[in-house]
Amino acid sequence: MPDFKTLLQITCFSTDTAAQRLAAEQLQSHYNFEINCLHLDPSVQFAHNGKGCTIAASMISEGVVIFQNVTIGANQTYNHTSHEWEHLGNPVIGKNVIIADGAKVVGPIIIGDNTLIGTGAIITKDIPANSIAYGVNKFKPRDPNYSPVFYKDMPHAPEIIAACEDVVARYQRQ
Repeated sequence: MPDFKTLLQITCFSTDTAAQRLAAEQLQSHYNFEINCLHLDPSVQFAHNGKGCTIAASMISEGVVIFQNVTIGANQTYNHTSHEWEHLGNPVIGKNVIIADGAKVVGPIIIGDNTLIGTGAIITKDIPANSIAYGVNKFKPRDPNYSPVFYKDMPHAPEIIAACEDVVARYQRQ
């Protein structure tokens, strides 16, 4: 069976509809991953093979990183008084956005460039560029001197192990 990246490429960029359908089924069954995106930049990365992600976006721009168990989608509602659908449309995710574990980004909203959506955040409103979004629709300016969660030059295993051992030692000193 092809790996996650290959299945993603087939699902999103192949012109062969039968191959797209098969790849989408394999993504769902092996990774619990589903994607439906009108405009997806090929540079988009899914950490941990997109485990548990449900993605239905209008657009996901270049340089975006999406972690596991993320939901991007609609929050449309039917108005019984007016007999019309409201809040139609899916999110646009700007350039170089990082969406951390378990975040929910829903509705016809725009997530501005260079924004970080924090772990477990629930975002249903536009977020300006260069922000950190957290909690339920909260955000603050992003400090340009830091790249939280993910950066191209990630630490290597020995550094991570040493940091974890330090936390264990701190626990044991309590």
